[in-house]
Amino acid sequence: MTLTLFRLYHILVLTLRSVCSVAFSDHDFDTRCALRNHFEPAFKTQGDFVLGGIFPLHYNQEMPDLNSTYQPPPVKCNGFDPRAFRWALTMRLAVEEINRSKELLPNHTLGYKIFDSCDYPLTGQRAVLAVVNGVTEKDHGICRGASPLLAIIGESGSSQSIVVSRILRPFRIPMISYFSSCACFADRRKYPTFFRVIPNDDYQVKAIAQLLVHFNWTWIGLIRGDREYGRFAVQGLLRELQGTSVCVAYTEIIPLIYNQQRALEIIQVALSFTERAFHSRAKVVVVFSAEGEMTPFLKDYMEQNISGIQWIASEAWVTASVFSGSHYYPYLGGTIGFGIRKGYIPGLSDFLQTVTPYIYPSNPLVHELWEALYGCASVPSSVVDLPICSGEETLMAKHAAYMNTSSPRVAYNVYKAVHAVARSLHNLLLCQPGVGPFENRKCIYNILSTGGNIEFVLVGLFDGTKTTGQELDIQEDRIIWAGHQSKVPVSVCSDSCAPGSRKAVRRGEPVCCFDCVPCDSGKISNETDSVDCAECPEDFWSNPDQTACIPKVVEFLAYDTVGIVLTVISAVGACLTIVVLVVIFHHRYTPIVRMNNSELSFFILFALVLCFLCSLVFIGEPTNWSCMLRHTAFSITFSLCISCILGKTLVVLAAFTATRPGNNVMKWLGPNQQRAIIFTSTLVQVVICVAWLIDAPPYPSRNMKYERSKIILECSNGSSLAFWCVLGYIGLQACLCFLLAFLARELPGNFNEAKFITFSMLIFCAVWLAFIPVYISSPGSYADAVESFAILASSFGLLLCLFVPKCYIILLKPEKNTKQHLISRDKK
Repeated sequence: MTLTLFRLYHILVLTLRSVCSVAFSDHDFDTRCALRNHFEPAFKTQGDFVLGGIFPLHYNQEMPDLNSTYQPPPVKCNGFDPRAFRWALTMRLAVEEINRSKELLPNHTLGYKIFDSCDYPLTGQRAVLAVVNGVTEKDHGICRGASPLLAIIGESGSSQSIVVSRILRPFRIPMISYFSSCACFADRRKYPTFFRVIPNDDYQVKAIAQLLVHFNWTWIGLIRGDREYGRFAVQGLLRELQGTSVCVAYTEIIPLIYNQQRALEIIQVALSFTERAFHSRAKVVVVFSAEGEMTPFLKDYMEQNISGIQWIASEAWVTASVFSGSHYYPYLGGTIGFGIRKGYIPGLSDFLQTVTPYIYPSNPLVHELWEALYGCASVPSSVVDLPICSGEETLMAKHAAYMNTSSPRVAYNVYKAVHAVARSLHNLLLCQPGVGPFENRKCIYNILSTGGNIEFVLVGLFDGTKTTGQELDIQEDRIIWAGHQSKVPVSVCSDSCAPGSRKAVRRGEPVCCFDCVPCDSGKISNETDSVDCAECPEDFWSNPDQTACIPKVVEFLAYDTVGIVLTVISAVGACLTIVVLVVIFHHRYTPIVRMNNSELSFFILFALVLCFLCSLVFIGEPTNWSCMLRHTAFSITFSLCISCILGKTLVVLAAFTATRPGNNVMKWLGPNQQRAIIFTSTLVQVVICVAWLIDAPPYPSRNMKYERSKIILECSNGSSLAFWCVLGYIGLQACLCFLLAFLARELPGNFNEAKFITFSMLIFCAVWLAFIPVYISSPGSYADAVESFAILASSFGLLLCLFVPKCYIILLKPEKNTKQHLISRDKK
């Protein structure tokens, strides 16, 4: 932060003026500025320039009785804080170090006045008013005279710093805070003389937000102190969490004046969210609170014998003295947080050991230190009921709350703040216009705040100078979580949705509370906690787990189980037909063959062989040629077969009719006429098929409507009208043949072929009438299988009904294969 020459001049000049100088007479001062009470510093020493120091040496307050019947006493401070006492002594050490230096302010000395703010804004206000009134309040019974106050080192809490900064603002007295990280101080119009040596809370809330996202803690509790620090930090965190998957289950406020009953209520709220069912548990609790607020709260928390909460601590209390005792570990062990940068302060440990009640017998704070560390009173007292110390007590490393000098953090900030003021004053006093030592040879000085690097205690680093998303570096294997667990705690409202499902937000609940809904068929999600399922491309389908799109199964009547069975049946049927053909041909001169028109029988058997074989065209992947061949070959061969049967039926009917006197119908049904009938009847079907192939031939198609998970390869009819015309013509032929055969069923003779033609046509029509509805309702390979089965069934029906009786007589009953037997009737 750069101060202009005008601002710096006024700040340093106004510090040398009396902050209480007003245009009154001496009499007015005596009557209007008389001190009503005294607020003595904890430590003080004189010097050419005086630094004020304000530290929260106590963390609790006891409010006086305000009944307006007498002058109320000051706020009583309770709960001595050895850690903050170490900060105050660090300021003393830094001042004494500067005064001994021959290079820094060689001809000047620094003094100091250190006051206790009691971690309370009103007490901080009283402290700042006292610190600007000379070396001691007793020396200035009236507000007159010059004050050598140079700057104030303080305060720790942001609420106290706001009060102090506003009081100092009219006097242009700078204050350098060592622990106030509230983002509100970035407003230079409101706080023009406020500076600090600790990063802005914007860095911390960003780091905590990234930490929550990193460990997938999506359902958290939030507790803050009732001061500006907590309020602005929570606002910043909520701002950082916008657009992330993290939701806040509850927000609670620790009261400014600590109240145990209210604290227990907060603990119960946190506990209720922690002990819920596993799939809805806010186990992680983020706390933005000063050490003074948090210390009594944590003590009440531990007295409830509660464990299992994963605390996320802000920098204000993550290194607090409350963690120094081993008995706190079962309850607070695993607490994780962001600590400010640590440094090295030479001679701090030795200096702290010189502060004992025997060296400072009149300093009540030193006596309180002994009481806090050893639980004994250094001198008899009617206020505290403690045993008298032996006088042999020695400060040791186990008194970490006070003696932790191996990695000072806040104390190091105090040390830096004192040196920053001293060096600023040193450069100002040596500055000569036109010579420097500042840039451009001018008396301007840059006071810079520290950078954005916040060290994450022991297990990682948050580097605010890196690009967004790369700031956080966590070494998870070094973390021991709450409850001495090595596994990352779960803090979610709902369990993560596994790949293959999506999140469905529950109505009326935060977005972090959701149900996991499996993706619909044909849609996938391949990430955890997907908000939507992606639809697979047209030729792909979701796998059983709904996590990946896989190519759709291509289905057609292949040479699998069904295809092989149909192929075998077709081959068997064709072979049987050929066997029958051989038998008939071998016995072509026998009466049973000659009397039933052997030529037509051969035509029928040839057509049946083709019928059996044409079913094979329906097996295999559809192609342009196979689709056109399927229905045309089937229709023409069956039309040829039925035409031959029709011709045979006409011949049978005419033969028996010709026995009547004067009937010469047989001359119209000679061999040539029979061939003409067969040719003409078959030609009609051929013409229909040719027209079909020319106008709208069948073609292979991909059916993805019937079953979306499959691609059914089938032959589209091209023209449905042509398809049904083909079937209709075959049906017409079969019906006509059935009708004629039915009329000739009662003709005389032991072997009436009209009966067998009637049965064959009856089976044929039954098969194809059953085929039509099944074919319409069956897609793809099933339709092909049904049609192929219908072809084979009707072909077997024709073969068995027409030729098995003849073969039976030829092969097994040759004695009946005589003309006399065939044309006569058996007498019963």
